[in-house]
Amino acid sequence: MSVQSPYATPKADVGDGYGDTLRLPAGNLNPWFSMWLQPRATIQQIVDTNPERMVLLLAALGGIAQMLDRASGQGFGDRMSLEAVLGAALAVGIISGVIQLYVGAALLYWTGSWIGGTASTANIRAAVAWSNVPLVWGMLVWLPGIALFGHELFTDDMPRTAADPRLLMAFVGLGLVSLVIGVWSVVALIKALAQVQGFSAWRALGNVVLMLLVIFVPLAVFFGLMAL
Repeated sequence: MSVQSPYATPKADVGDGYGDTLRLPAGNLNPWFSMWLQPRATIQQIVDTNPERMVLLLAALGGIAQMLDRASGQGFGDRMSLEAVLGAALAVGIISGVIQLYVGAALLYWTGSWIGGTASTANIRAAVAWSNVPLVWGMLVWLPGIALFGHELFTDDMPRTAADPRLLMAFVGLGLVSLVIGVWSVVALIKALAQVQGFSAWRALGNVVLMLLVIFVPLAVFFGLMAL
């Protein structure tokens, strides 16, 4: 007689959004690699064993990656030294990543229930956290980026880079890699959320859109009223 894991979720057939049933491959997947190409099977394995596995670590690392990207895009280096930028990205990224994990999962649980979602908040947290895997790997891109561009990587003006075609090509290349990784992370989130919620990928996308509307519509109304 087999013993079911206390964390296991019901094995419902989950469609791929086109009317076909998704068959999850058997086997022991390494989520640090399989999350890239098998997000559904990977997250199912995680929630069936321990949905709390590494979620805080992944949230913190994902938050750091997002803060580094924000610091570069918004020119934090115009006001801060390189050391200060990296320190702020580390400290603020850890805190914001964990906050995003819990608040985001709660809102996805709430809005997902409107459209038939069945996941627990713990399983949604797992989906949110493990979708950060591409971002975590993407942090490796920052190492050559900082080595090549230094403080200029976080400033609006990049005279040294602009004057060197090789550096400019490297900067564009790193930017494209970062863009692909960011998009891949969003795709992983939608696929993982679809799996735990018992959704198609399209309905999971709707779940994410509803969450964003719940956040930004009240803010837009508030700031609109403040501007009157």
